[in-house]
Amino acid sequence: MSTTRQHPPGDLGREPDDAGRDSAAPESRQWRTISLGQASGIVPMARDFARQALYDWGWLPAAGADRRAAAEDVLLVVSELVTNACLHAEGPEELRIACTPKALRVEVVDRGAGQPEPRSPHRAGRPGGHGMFIVQRLCLDWGVTRAPDAPGKTVWAELAAPA
Repeated sequence: MSTTRQHPPGDLGREPDDAGRDSAAPESRQWRTISLGQASGIVPMARDFARQALYDWGWLPAAGADRRAAAEDVLLVVSELVTNACLHAEGPEELRIACTPKALRVEVVDRGAGQPEPRSPHRAGRPGGHGMFIVQRLCLDWGVTRAPDAPGKTVWAELAAPA
């Protein structure tokens, strides 16, 4: 698992508005974005937004236990990343979710300067501090992207699409 990479392998990162619309891009990439900057009840709102995207993309309603577990993992990762931004990064600005046939990518943009990382050593019996450990365990990969001339960062995580 990485903690910082500009362009991870298999990156589902955002495309410019005019990119990805030609026949050379075989995978269709669907993005959903919601602004969280001035909202109240941010974590439930982010989960509801992600749940609706999962319905729209056919992940829900889940046909079996594996598909249900994959959708629940996505909702848990969304909750953990948004909560982490609320607690440690001056609040989230935006939640973005992208879907391809093979993977789903969650991105939380925040204003914070810190570097998220799983608490080490991880102690399962202690309250708090499990968010990034959970993200690390559930995701194919995760990391942080920073814009060179802007404050804040984007924390991203990628999960495998259900079979």
